Amino acid sequence: MRILIYGGSFNPPHLGHIRSVQTAAAALAPDRTLLIPANFPPHKPLPEGTPVPLHRFAMTKLAAGEIPGCEASEIELCREGPSYTADTLRQLHEMYPGAELVFLMGTDMLLTVEGWYAPEVIMALARLAVFARETGREGEIETQAARLRERYGASVTVLAGQPVTVSSTEVRSLLPRRQGREYLTEDVYGYIIRHRLYGAKPELAWLRERAYVCLKPTRVEHVRGTEAMARALAERWGADPEDAAEAAILHDCTKKADRDGQLRICEKYDIIPDKWELENEELLHAKTGAAFAAAEFGAPGPIADAIRWHTTGRPDMTLLEQIVFLADAIEEHRKPYPALEAIRKAAFSDLDAAVELCARRTVEYVRSRGLPLHPDTARTREFYLKKLEDRGAAPIPWDGP
Repeated sequence: MRILIYGGSFNPPHLGHIRSVQTAAAALAPDRTLLIPANFPPHKPLPEGTPVPLHRFAMTKLAAGEIPGCEASEIELCREGPSYTADTLRQLHEMYPGAELVFLMGTDMLLTVEGWYAPEVIMALARLAVFARETGREGEIETQAARLRERYGASVTVLAGQPVTVSSTEVRSLLPRRQGREYLTEDVYGYIIRHRLYGAKPELAWLRERAYVCLKPTRVEHVRGTEAMARALAERWGADPEDAAEAAILHDCTKKADRDGQLRICEKYDIIPDKWELENEELLHAKTGAAFAAAEFGAPGPIADAIRWHTTGRPDMTLLEQIVFLADAIEEHRKPYPALEAIRKAAFSDLDAAVELCARRTVEYVRSRGLPLHPDTARTREFYLKKLEDRGAAPIPWDGP
């Protein structure tokens, strides 16, 4: 039995790792391939912000699923102390007696392997398969391979192939900028976003693809309009336009569910609906949407809170919460209602006045129809009315409901 072994920090595992393994597997035809994330890499410390081993193993397992016959191994994560390759190979040699172990490494690893812990053990227990990460270094590789063969009796195979020229360091630097998805498998990228590893923020095109699936087709136009308005308001008032867009894309992510569906989501995420939400299922989607966005898309607190309060509002909303609250009410596809144009105009000139008028319109509309008014909406209106009075500003005149 031939076992191909590829170790590393896999922080995160990217397409460069996968391409290397695929190339090696095609050339060497292993019976089994192991991806082994290191617990404590001896050659360099893990950078600050590195996910816990559980996350790195989960990502490595997802990456391994892209390669037939490949699996992730916890062998180093379960072992205390530095993750020495020699110790790992000894352990694998005991686990698989008689198996041919092939250790896959990059160019730099081959050139420095003599400085590793117990290099003679590594080369006695495993055949080295070297993948050139950069073109133009073939001469260095062959010179070092010849040296190792002569000095240690090493078996060294040089693999040909076109590498993916990206490092985990580069990927980590791209993720907080809503970039880097092209270097990761779909499953690994989704895992990173769901857990917001590395300070990652989702690429908005990716987020739209997945959020729109949660919507009724007739609601997509509204969500697109809310995103466009949220961006415009964020740019006007100095908020992060992409954070505003993310909250807007997700703000109605559970609205498709009927009352029973909403209650099932409440149960799943330990949400306790209040009596007004139980009487009016239209109110529930804000709470369930915030919980769903946090659990399934990793929405951080400020974005989840903007989703949570986009329907009723609340006193003293954050800037992002105000933006999403208004964007939902005044986006360009909204059916006309009496106060709409006044709120739209105010939203770009006086945010407090716009929120007060939006809440006032809801209060009067609900009361005029004899429907139960959620007290959060009444409190929102009262708070922003008082805020205007304290500033010496008058509320916007409006006769509606």
